[in-house]
Amino acid sequence: MEIRKICSNKTDFMDILLIGDEDKSMINRYLEQSTIFVLYDNDILTSICAVMKIDSDTVEIKNLATYPEYQNKGYASSLLEFVCNRYKENFKTVILGTGENENTINFYKKRGFIQTRKIKNFFTDNYSHPIFENGKQLIDMIYLTKSLTERE
Repeated sequence: MEIRKICSNKTDFMDILLIGDEDKSMINRYLEQSTIFVLYDNDILTSICAVMKIDSDTVEIKNLATYPEYQNKGYASSLLEFVCNRYKENFKTVILGTGENENTINFYKKRGFIQTRKIKNFFTDNYSHPIFENGKQLIDMIYLTKSLTERE
């Protein structure tokens, strides 16, 4: 596996970013301000992560996605671990927002994230069409937080 930082032509990765956030206009709101990391396995792109600085202590994962045929093989976990390790020297916290999908929330909780808040009606207020995951419409945004300091 190889993880690469993408500094230019970020929109070239729009197809995989749309797996994590299916609204191109929402992606365009954070894409240029984000640092993009991509994971390749044998020169095949499997996963992507967009990370944006929020303040001097916090970074936010704006998008973490894996192509469906490579899901459940540890790629997203490896990329998430890489991102947390990369930012722990300069930041105290990583946050992220996701839909009310139990599988996704459990994925992050297994990796040390804790649920911290909910933004009511985020998906219905900010997307031009209903967003569904696993047959359930997403309504509220769930925020999760992970401490990057060495207290584990």
